Amino acid sequence: MADIVYEDNHLLIAVKPQGQLTQSDETGDLSLHDELKLYIKQKYQKPGDVYLGLVHRLDRPVGGLVAFARTSKAASRLSEQLRSHSMEREYLCVVEGCGLPAEGSLIHWLLADENGMVRSVPPKTEGAKQARLRFTKLGEDTARRESLLHIRLETGRKHQIRVQLSHMGHPIRWDMRYGHGEKGRDIALWGAVLNITHPTKKETMVFTSPPASEAFLPWRSTIEAFLRTVSPSTPPSSNKEQ
Repeated sequence: MADIVYEDNHLLIAVKPQGQLTQSDETGDLSLHDELKLYIKQKYQKPGDVYLGLVHRLDRPVGGLVAFARTSKAASRLSEQLRSHSMEREYLCVVEGCGLPAEGSLIHWLLADENGMVRSVPPKTEGAKQARLRFTKLGEDTARRESLLHIRLETGRKHQIRVQLSHMGHPIRWDMRYGHGEKGRDIALWGAVLNITHPTKKETMVFTSPPASEAFLPWRSTIEAFLRTVSPSTPPSSNKEQ
């Protein structure tokens, strides 16, 4: 059953497990989007096809918070938040190596090839798109030669975080595509914080989700302390259908 953290007549927030598609593709595997549509159809006995707007996505290997719109009005307003960057998607990741600055910004031009691989290319390369993110170092462990980072996206490019960190010499732990992954180990990248404005109530809403990947276990206390600093003092009100 899907892990739903908030639900009302206009908005649904769920945690996508690592390894699950956000949206269906040619594999035919069950996506979170399809799973939630089936959940709504069954719970509320909706006839016909259920509307559920997909606002943003996470890469298949990446877990974390995803927002869905239950009405077309909500979808339009949430999509505008995404375009204007007022919807803040924040990530936690464990990267290889130490010695990163306490905080910093990364700007690269990214280009995807016909196989779906994304690489950093010279600025203004034809077809490339600028990618920007900010990071804060939450800790580092010299014995394990790794660091824990908090990432704030300023753009939403394909594989952006994974490619940018790899390009700077600090690939994400267990990244099969852009790092040194191992079969059976989940990538250490998680959509941990989602800050949005409710599409109809106009309330600021902050959701948090602790990472599930094994690579985050040594950082549990640091992550718990970090999430306490961003969690709202009271949970957002929910107006579920009866």
